Amino acid sequence: MKKPYHCSQCEKFFSNKCNLINHSKMHTGEKPFQCSQCDKTFSLNLQLLNHLRTHTGEKPYQCDHWGKLFTTNNSLASHIRTHTGEKPYECSQCGKCFSQNFNLLRHHRTHSNEKPYKCCHCDKAFTTGHGLTIHRKLHIGEKPYQCSQCNKTFSTNYNLKYHLKTHTGEKPHQCSHCDKSFKRKSYLKRHIMIHTGEKPYQCSQCDKAFSQSFDLTEHIRTHTGEKPYQCGHCDKPFTTNSSLAKHLKTHTGEKPYQCSKCDKCFLQNINLLIHLRTHSSEKPYKCSHCDKAFTTGHGLTYHIRMHTGEKPYLCSQCNKAFSTNSSLINHLKTHTGEKPHQCSHCDKSFKEKSFLKKHITRIHTGEKPYQCSQCDKAFSLSFDLKEHLKTHTKERPYQCSNFENSYTEKQNLEKHLRRHRNTVKEKQIGSKISDAEGLRESKLEVKEDQIDSKTIETDNLSESKIEVKEEEIHGTRP
Repeated sequence: MKKPYHCSQCEKFFSNKCNLINHSKMHTGEKPFQCSQCDKTFSLNLQLLNHLRTHTGEKPYQCDHWGKLFTTNNSLASHIRTHTGEKPYECSQCGKCFSQNFNLLRHHRTHSNEKPYKCCHCDKAFTTGHGLTIHRKLHIGEKPYQCSQCNKTFSTNYNLKYHLKTHTGEKPHQCSHCDKSFKRKSYLKRHIMIHTGEKPYQCSQCDKAFSQSFDLTEHIRTHTGEKPYQCGHCDKPFTTNSSLAKHLKTHTGEKPYQCSKCDKCFLQNINLLIHLRTHSSEKPYKCSHCDKAFTTGHGLTYHIRMHTGEKPYLCSQCNKAFSTNSSLINHLKTHTGEKPHQCSHCDKSFKEKSFLKKHITRIHTGEKPYQCSQCDKAFSLSFDLKEHLKTHTKERPYQCSNFENSYTEKQNLEKHLRRHRNTVKEKQIGSKISDAEGLRESKLEVKEDQIDSKTIETDNLSESKIEVKEEEIHGTRP
């Protein structure tokens, strides 16, 4: 189809002038069509009509495969391609294929680094107008989309849709390598890279690689020190929006995700999913260097650094290196003396939240929710239970590099190493003392020899003098 109408701002072409005029409104920001129910505005009347269905709940377009309903015909067409796997739009530069032309156009900007949509509140720019719209809501705090089941609010309808799946448990995107399924396609895509090991996004400053471009963007902030997301309650800055969202729950005390087995509540759904593995004992992430397995990929990554010795996080004050960023953050508090986590039962405060938690359960509440299935012994922390279980399995993962001694707990290995260091020091000191005593004895022997020599010389001299005297007396002459 011929497209003679050209946009002067973004190089797009259109088949008729009307479409070009409508498109131009994306650049000018003109939105003359306003929703009467939520005051939201749109550049096209069609967009307003589609939006109104979010209020009425009308979904006239149905999928023949699943019976799933959609508010727009475009949404249905896009969804159908998830069944057929059709991706007719191919990138001419890297060969990547897309199910929608819009996604291909947006992808092209990753090659050109074009970001035509600029925020008027800050210096950030975006490849899509949609990305800019979502970003603006961070500045104004707008969250017009509310969950009908838990009243949680969201800045986009997209996020609300995916949130609803936490209530229904729907996970339509299944991994072809294992039995895991996900509520978002992006989560599945990220998960598959665990199987393939693909990490195409590499940091230019430290050669660290990532499976997602988003993760690389966030990582770069660890080098630049940029923290663009600030808490409105305590002014604490964060490198990512997700970190800020998590932090805000510490002010509200909100823990919406509850375990059905032990009633424990969590700030984030991912933490609940990880926690559920403590009940099922599922450890899907296995180390290729040893037999250890982990409940999270993050835990496996940290563990592998024990084998490789990698410590990429360096303290700027004392040059001490750490295998994790969280360890570095906690270490920095030893320089500042900061102890932000205060006990509500007494005046004690701690530099780490885990230390506070340990303190409360051991000192104040006496609560011991973690019970051993083999001997009925109970513990206040899951970590203590894990360490205790090794006494039953006879597992001794902590081995001394100097001797054959091995231990069930890391702290016992550390005690052993301290004793070993003290023994070595004692031997060194004993050796030095022996050397000093030996030196002193040899010096004494030398002095005694010198004294004996002088005595002999004196005796000989005396004897010769006596002989001379005797000769003089007897008149003997030579």
